[in-house]
Amino acid sequence: MNNLTSSKVIKVSLVSLAVIAIGFVIVIGRDFIYPVCLAVLFAYLVYPLTSFLEKYIKYKVLATLISVIITVTIVAGAIFFLYTQLTEFLGDFTGLKSQANENFGVLKERLQEKLPFVFDERTNINGLLQGVLGAQENLLRKVFNATTGTLVGLGLQPVYVYFMLYYRNHFKEFLFEVTKPSYHDRLKITLEQIASVTKNYVSGVFIVVLILCVLNSVGLTIIGVKYALMFGVISAIMNFIPYFGTLIGGAIPLLYTLVSPHPEKAIGVIILFLIIQFTENNILTPNITGGRVAINPLFTIFIIIIGGLAWGLPGMFIFVPFLGMFKVVCEHIDSLKPLAKVISPKNPEQLSPGLDWIKKQFSNKK
Repeated sequence: MNNLTSSKVIKVSLVSLAVIAIGFVIVIGRDFIYPVCLAVLFAYLVYPLTSFLEKYIKYKVLATLISVIITVTIVAGAIFFLYTQLTEFLGDFTGLKSQANENFGVLKERLQEKLPFVFDERTNINGLLQGVLGAQENLLRKVFNATTGTLVGLGLQPVYVYFMLYYRNHFKEFLFEVTKPSYHDRLKITLEQIASVTKNYVSGVFIVVLILCVLNSVGLTIIGVKYALMFGVISAIMNFIPYFGTLIGGAIPLLYTLVSPHPEKAIGVIILFLIIQFTENNILTPNITGGRVAINPLFTIFIIIIGGLAWGLPGMFIFVPFLGMFKVVCEHIDSLKPLAKVISPKNPEQLSPGLDWIKKQFSNKK
């Protein structure tokens, strides 16, 4: 009995040390590991195009190269657009600070008429406002420079994606060679499920983001927000982060309208993003991604926070699908099945209640 207890203690200790070591490697090797992990997700995204081209192009190397070039061209075009728009926006930031000060002055006067006790001579709100806006400008410039530096550092992404696609069968053969023959059937099912989950999730998220780019941009244009297309794209990109993406994305144009010459447009922005959030959470994401990763909200939030602490903004997106892959692996290992169960939601295949309600309304009319 004592030997059995000691064995369990040793196993738990080894697992704990392994987790600590993996966490240490993830943080220390950030600059190398996260571009590789991102390339894995891009490879799953590009794979359908590569597979399609391989049906019509005899040479695999050429089909893979063309698919990577097409993807790089699209991504480079989007980055160039955001770069030019952000450069112009940051150039206008000084004027925005002056306009923000003016807007606040008007608000302060109106509040003093209604609530004279709110402000007194010792209240230096203007200085505080300028300090906050100055800090935000510095933050925007740091984020802009950091993003540019990151993109330069990710120059090897096309190379990673190309070789991952070209040698995909080699990786699969390697896994079968290092696995006992008795486990080959289980390994085959595991790999197929990982491929299906990751491919559908990543492609689904990209489709949702593209739809939101259109919805956000059109909505902000109708409201009359300057840089509507830029804000629409940036807000949509934030939806790569589950749960928090819509909130962060909507806050960016909202803050801009509050310090613009027409702060009343902020009401329209709030209404727009409430509608978009309902559409995205209840119709687009549940039915396009299909709940493929199937992780319950608690663990999704945990992994987003951990990803943000470890790798920043890229980690908040990357860690979610990799947790989905890990869950699939756990489902096929007997000792890890309880872990897969606690990570999974209760009803992963259930449609969104919002969509069900809409369907019922249309069916009742018929």
